[in-house]
Amino acid sequence: MRAQIIPAWGGAENFEVATLPDPAPGPGEVLVQIAASSVNPADHKLRQAGPPIAPELPAVLGCDAAGRVLAVGDGVEGFAPGDEVYGCVGGVRGVPGCYAEMIAADARLFAPKPASLTLREAAALPLVTITAWEGLDRAGVRAGQSVLVHGGAGGVGHVAVQLAKARGAVVSTTVSSEEKAALARSLGADHTIDYRAESVDDYVARLTGGTGFDVVYDATGGSDIASSFQAARLNGQVVTIVSMYDADLTPMHIKGLTLHVVFMLIPMLHDVDRAEHGRILREAAALADAGGLRPHLDPKRFDFASVADAHRHLEGGHAVGKVVIDVAERLA
Repeated sequence: MRAQIIPAWGGAENFEVATLPDPAPGPGEVLVQIAASSVNPADHKLRQAGPPIAPELPAVLGCDAAGRVLAVGDGVEGFAPGDEVYGCVGGVRGVPGCYAEMIAADARLFAPKPASLTLREAAALPLVTITAWEGLDRAGVRAGQSVLVHGGAGGVGHVAVQLAKARGAVVSTTVSSEEKAALARSLGADHTIDYRAESVDDYVARLTGGTGFDVVYDATGGSDIASSFQAARLNGQVVTIVSMYDADLTPMHIKGLTLHVVFMLIPMLHDVDRAEHGRILREAAALADAGGLRPHLDPKRFDFASVADAHRHLEGGHAVGKVVIDVAERLA
């Protein structure tokens, strides 16, 4: 099979096409012909930094995949050849990635593709959906609560907006442009906030009467959690997807906040609770088919040969929506 590999850590120019042996499914695995993959910030960060959680060199990256089952290994139930599936299944230490024509991966990480979505659309969902879902679960988001999503037009953020709305929350989100505000509203956001034009104190006063939000989900992947602490109510919940930086936790202590750090790659890296990811994706597929979840795809298309360009597009801040790679266009 063909695969995009990197022989050394560093820039996107390191990608090269190689021919690798076709994989075969081991016990508990399914062999999937990949139709599409997507690019997440985790992918280009792994490409740049390498160990400790990156696959061994020469590495095949790519966490997300959607495609069709070719074969199943011993002990696999619930999947059969021809099934269309999606999942976040590889691209980290110990598991090959999805920038390849085929992958043999743990069946517990896959779920049947939403019937209402194309394979290309489904490939955009796994990592960001599991991340958003996990954070909302940790914070116990429920109907009637006020939820603030930082970065509601981003990869994780645009899914978190939809999932929080599906739970019956009143959803507000920060955005950086009217275009992104319109997108967030189309996905169900009740209120949008131009964080460049309105201070945290001002929008907390406007939207919560000064009390603060029940839950704040920082989905930006940035390095400033202070605004999340500032926007949360007393004894509120804060969720973040990045915490690899120094931060002053004094405001968190003063407000009695609970902080949840989501790192959804843990099941793949440590082989724990992998079936939970499959369960989340099954429920997400049902929600998508009911009209409650849809991915927003960047309009620029990339094929298998242009994986490097797809990485550059996301890294450069040019993407509006999820960046998807058509690995086998005839299937997508």
